[in-house]
Amino acid sequence: MAKQFEDNFNRKFYYLRLSITDVCNFKCTYCLPDGYRPENGKRESFLELDEIKRTVSAFARCGTSKVRITGGEPSLRKDFTEIIRTVASQPGITKVATTTNGYRMEKHVAEWREAGLTDINVSVDSLNPNMFYQITGENKFADVMAGIDKALEVGFKQVKVNTVLLKDLNSTELPLFLKWIQTRPIQLRFIELMQTGEMNDLFKNHHQSGVSIRNHLIANNWILKQRGESDGPAQVFTHPDYMGEIGLIMPYEKDFCQSCNRLRVSAKGKLHMCLFGDYGVDLRDLLQEDDQQDELIQCIQTQLDNKAEGHFLHDGHAGMTPHLASIGG
Repeated sequence: MAKQFEDNFNRKFYYLRLSITDVCNFKCTYCLPDGYRPENGKRESFLELDEIKRTVSAFARCGTSKVRITGGEPSLRKDFTEIIRTVASQPGITKVATTTNGYRMEKHVAEWREAGLTDINVSVDSLNPNMFYQITGENKFADVMAGIDKALEVGFKQVKVNTVLLKDLNSTELPLFLKWIQTRPIQLRFIELMQTGEMNDLFKNHHQSGVSIRNHLIANNWILKQRGESDGPAQVFTHPDYMGEIGLIMPYEKDFCQSCNRLRVSAKGKLHMCLFGDYGVDLRDLLQEDDQQDELIQCIQTQLDNKAEGHFLHDGHAGMTPHLASIGG
């Protein structure tokens, strides 16, 4: 194995978020309110299977053990199952996760698991079907719920559910969510709304801190879990009376970036140090032949030497991210 990927702040990188498409079929208010539109009006080609294999192989050689396959909506790719199989087959990769809107899960989640998917995150922004439709622009609530049930049925021991916390929209649903996870092995993760380039008004009107939820959990005897080396940024709480768990992702909290352990590669092959970074470094020229691996690794490590200590969200600076779908947010 080559030297572990590490930055100048002694953070080691065990986790790759790999986007395989920008395309999404939902129109979530906080991400793609007008629906997916190709950049510059034209569709560029997304990473192909061989390029994905070389990307993951390079990261695995440098200590990455977890890959999350993201989009857009990753299951829109016709070769999604084969991508899972390719990622899972790379030596050193022990966790293969995906984040999905869930609309294709009921039909396909069994084959994804057979191909090597170990972890699954599903976006569910409300347990009220009408509010779900209002936030996502799609009347797919029943399909997504059926997909979650199917994932548990085919053998996933836990399903993570991502809920973007939106003041005056879903912020009153905590009791409903708690009741839902009491008897289900679901890790429900409330994600604070983040200010991206095109969402200033939405942020101003609907941002809500997760602190109030954390205070409620602590007051009701929920216990903070220890974080694993390849875990994401959520603060996860457990309770003896609940089968499920609650996670909080609060990017505006002090020291949020101290535990950063993940890097991002976009669907068109750009390396991003941070979801809210100012630039991406094009790796695609180094993904064409197997014998380019050493050069690819050197390029990634060189960029790590430039990784900032933290993001600048507190200053209202969202980098190049116009919306979260653009680099697999």
